[in-house]
Amino acid sequence: MVNKAETFRALHRGRAPGDPLVLPGPWDAAAARVFEEAGFPALATPSAGVAASLGYADGATPAREMFAAVARIVRAVDVPVSADVEGGYGLPPKELVERLLETGAVGCNLEDSAGGVLQDPRRHADRLAEVRAAAGGGLFVNARIDTFLCGVADPGAAVERAALYVAAGADCVYPIGAPAEVLPLLRAGIQGPVNAVAKVGEGPSPAELGELGATRVTFGPGFQRWASAALRDLVTGPGPLHVL
Repeated sequence: MVNKAETFRALHRGRAPGDPLVLPGPWDAAAARVFEEAGFPALATPSAGVAASLGYADGATPAREMFAAVARIVRAVDVPVSADVEGGYGLPPKELVERLLETGAVGCNLEDSAGGVLQDPRRHADRLAEVRAAAGGGLFVNARIDTFLCGVADPGAAVERAALYVAAGADCVYPIGAPAEVLPLLRAGIQGPVNAVAKVGEGPSPAELGELGATRVTFGPGFQRWASAALRDLVTGPGPLHVL
């Protein structure tokens, strides 16, 4: 497990501008295999996409079902898989780490808001430090920063949180919802890798996000939603597969 986590960690190092690590988001084992066969070196599960595949609203998936889904995805592929485990489901850091490692995941996202309310950044940094201590080098910790989602438009607020989280041992920070135009400011103020989100079929492209300062690019539930929309069009639109 440590070797695979180090392999994943190494994928974030030495990235040239315009060449970020691109991590598509599988929502089930079949999607994971498609992404692996396409040549992606690692994957990052989206909690919202997994929730949809299990019949839950975003944020409503029981922990046991999320961990089971992640385990199925990990078993289906040979490449490293990082898991979005939202806020950690209220689990103590040691138990959270144990359950993540049981799935075979090599990394995790942990967000710093709950119910649309930002958590105290120092308290959240303490929790990240406990996760890091429990995991050692066995998990790549991606600290999601929710300031932009929660209506705080000042990039400085994200940079301040990032500094606390990196000091606590986070391997990467993820200022989700940050406008592309502020990525250079974030890049200038943040030590270590920065995660940006791309939209499926829309700009900016992953390469453009990399030029702006992203170390890695994820898609959230974008691919799952695109696949669902494509299936809906296939069975309800005009054409030979129209069935409704």
